[in-house]
Amino acid sequence: MIVDALGERSRPGSRVAVEFRLLGSIEAHVNGRAIDVGPARQRCVLAALLMDPNQPIPADQLVERVWADRAPRQARGTLRTYLTRLRHALAVTDEVRIARQASGYLLTLDPGLVDLHHFHELIAGARSAEDPASAIDLFSRALALWRGEPFTELDTPWIRPLRAELETERIGAELDLGDLLLSRGRHDELLAALHTRSAGRPLDERLAGQLMLALYRGGRQGEALDRYQSIRDRLAEELGADPSPPLQRLHQRILAADPALELRVRGPEARSSPMPMPRQLPAPPQLFTGRARELRDLTAAMQGPSGTSMVTFAIEGTAGIGKTWLALRWAHQQAGRFPDGQLYVDLRGFAPGGQPVSPATAIRGFLDALGVAPTAIPADPDAQAALYRSLVAGKRMLVLLDNAATTGQVAPLLPGSSTCTVLITSRDKLTGLVATQGARPVLLDVLSPAEARDVLTRHLGADRLTAEPEAARDLLRYCGGLPLALGIVAARVVTHPGLPLSGFAEELRDHSTRLDALDTGEADLNVRAVFSWSRHGLDAAAADLLGLLSLAPGPDISLMAAASLAGSPPARTGMALRELDSAHLIQQHVRGRYRMHDLIRVHASEQAHRSLSPDTRTAALRRLVDFYLHTAYAGDRLLQQHREPIEIGVPVAGCRPEPLQDQAAALSWFDAEHAGLLAAHRLAADQHRHAAVWRLAWALRTFHRRRGRWHEDLAMWQAGLAAVESLGDVAVQIQAHRFLGNTWSELGRHPEARHHLRHALSLSERTGDTAAQAHVHMALGWVEKADRADQRAVDHLTRASGLYRTLGNPVWEADALSTVGWFHAESGQYEKARAHCEAALRSYRRHADPEGEADTLNSLGYIAHHTGRHAEALDHYERARALFQDLGHAYNEADTLDRIGHTQAALERPGQARHAWGQALDLYRAQRRVTDAERVQTQLAALDGR
Repeated sequence: MIVDALGERSRPGSRVAVEFRLLGSIEAHVNGRAIDVGPARQRCVLAALLMDPNQPIPADQLVERVWADRAPRQARGTLRTYLTRLRHALAVTDEVRIARQASGYLLTLDPGLVDLHHFHELIAGARSAEDPASAIDLFSRALALWRGEPFTELDTPWIRPLRAELETERIGAELDLGDLLLSRGRHDELLAALHTRSAGRPLDERLAGQLMLALYRGGRQGEALDRYQSIRDRLAEELGADPSPPLQRLHQRILAADPALELRVRGPEARSSPMPMPRQLPAPPQLFTGRARELRDLTAAMQGPSGTSMVTFAIEGTAGIGKTWLALRWAHQQAGRFPDGQLYVDLRGFAPGGQPVSPATAIRGFLDALGVAPTAIPADPDAQAALYRSLVAGKRMLVLLDNAATTGQVAPLLPGSSTCTVLITSRDKLTGLVATQGARPVLLDVLSPAEARDVLTRHLGADRLTAEPEAARDLLRYCGGLPLALGIVAARVVTHPGLPLSGFAEELRDHSTRLDALDTGEADLNVRAVFSWSRHGLDAAAADLLGLLSLAPGPDISLMAAASLAGSPPARTGMALRELDSAHLIQQHVRGRYRMHDLIRVHASEQAHRSLSPDTRTAALRRLVDFYLHTAYAGDRLLQQHREPIEIGVPVAGCRPEPLQDQAAALSWFDAEHAGLLAAHRLAADQHRHAAVWRLAWALRTFHRRRGRWHEDLAMWQAGLAAVESLGDVAVQIQAHRFLGNTWSELGRHPEARHHLRHALSLSERTGDTAAQAHVHMALGWVEKADRADQRAVDHLTRASGLYRTLGNPVWEADALSTVGWFHAESGQYEKARAHCEAALRSYRRHADPEGEADTLNSLGYIAHHTGRHAEALDHYERARALFQDLGHAYNEADTLDRIGHTQAALERPGQARHAWGQALDLYRAQRRVTDAERVQTQLAALDGR
């Protein structure tokens, strides 16, 4: 049996029930009992994490939420303490984890375990329920979660507006529930609550209306009229206003004892209309595939509570993404919702030649479809629009506005009736329509791999794809999930049944012929042509930037990188990026980062090679490489201040390196830009920019080491060594061989490591580079230790320590001391090890080297664990882990978590051991450390077996 944190006995492996409460005092419950989550500010930290679960929150944002502008000087340290305490308090369960990431602190849990998020889920379900009884049940369950004022014990600038917003949501839910109960004849059970609420909110007219109606239906007409007079007098006295028109109308109906206010079942009203029923939708797409989520979302939005305004959807996406097909598919599926007809117009916002259809022309077509005689159509365009709106008012109709160019083209075509639904498709972002008309954007992305394969299967048959699996994979890859490209390829294959798929795949594989292969000879079935129609609408700056972006290596790009690429100020570049994003020629897939579909990239690159000179293209790419180099170098200096600097020169004209404020910002930048940095490194190698090649490898070294990205580091330094050999710079060759030796050692390839390190040692001895000799001896010590040559390892470390001492560098000397200590610890010489490590720790702290401090604390934890001092070991490990998290050193953090798990297991705390090993396993897997991951899995299995 296991005793958990609450003193409860449970079977090993049994599930722990967890619940968090924010709608009242802040509480955490495990298996039905409250656990201590600390003082008020620590509770505020927990609340801040629970408000945004499963999303990293930057430390600065947490500090601001907890302390606002009154943060103490050591706020970050106090925050870490709070988070450590919360981790310990919640370690009893595997359902909740608090982790440190480069982008902030991350609380991982099912949002449904938090009463506030469960409240929102229930309310959303109630408002989308078709059955009133279900809606009443969901509203009631949601409101039952409230135990008082949210975040009762907290009063901070962050909490106050949040609490007010939640109170507003609760009131709205109460009012919606009141309307439902009144509609079901349950006014008697509402009266007491309505009286209480009215006393607290005497100016709430909707609440007053509910109370008046409940009183009237309960046979208390006089009291209902008195209630109206009371709120009327109060509004006049306090606000100088009259009751709203709906409340005035309700008063008149009660005064007149309107029979319609009584609840009774009514049959459908017979209605006839002389207006014809237009059915203008084009034929539905016969081989439509995918888009299941978008179809569900469109339908779900229609199932919400009816409002006072029409439902308008703006389906947006790049050329060939399938906007019209989705609109037609859904419109035909849901035709039964629109018994009064469907109107359709192709607005030709993006089409070859000619002008977009004017609103006046579209309205005239609608009037014809609605049966208005030509002699009855007014001459004035505004009068025509008014007539159109009058004719569709109150009708349950669908209006499909296809291929719209701008909000201005669409706005005059919108009905004024809440009974109508409007579908709009556009390549542009109709932001104005969203802002002014409340349109709901539906953004289409490329098809998933499974959906794309299904498109080809439906066109070509499964047997055709199975017969040539490699060619089929290439077709799917080079079409990039773009429905138009897939359709064109399928059409060409079907019309040439005797040709193998491999021939079509070969055409697509070649960049120079790829767009030629995506052309059926018809303008609207030609990928190059449809992309060009979007490009023609751009201004010159955006068009030029699109061409330059197509040349940039890497999967995406940031604003600052794009500004250097273009050689223009960030503000001007940002405007051009927004125009391209609005036109769906690029996509801002995460905040501040832009990517381009491969086929758009090919098209834009063709245009760039036609419109931009070779010198212009070369200069742009040089600025981009310099942007990555100079920003990466500055970031590395923030990550490791004790590292020897190198000379990198000044950026070329027009390059604007990104300013990085601190270590956290540097880590976030490296994480976000890593793929782009690797691509820039390859580009520099291709352009024979040898100095940039090895300098980029140098600038990423610390980041690669902390993230455990040894394979990328190896590739960069292999290219870096070739570059410096071309330059003939012996000093840099020493560094290249040394870094390659270190990396081969980390990858367990000791012969290769020894080869490069001995070469580096020979060169450094020949040139008299004392610092390089010391560094190489350190690295050789690790190689010898890995080969169990303990004495040779210590000899190398002793040589390194002596050389460091002559250089007068105490931090490097501490590195040697700490490493010797670790070697002694692994050999079981714990007293020697502790003496060396404690001396190193004092030096690291004296000279402010947190990475060295963390490494040494880790060693001291190992020593304490193996000498039976497990509580001391945990303290060292936790301090080391906190430092590694702050440094973004996920590689060493994983090893520290593994060791924490061993110590927790030694203390017979299987829950905490499982938690630590689970976190270590996640990091090992993310770092592709297969052997370490398998070892931890074995440890977890043994723990579960226990």
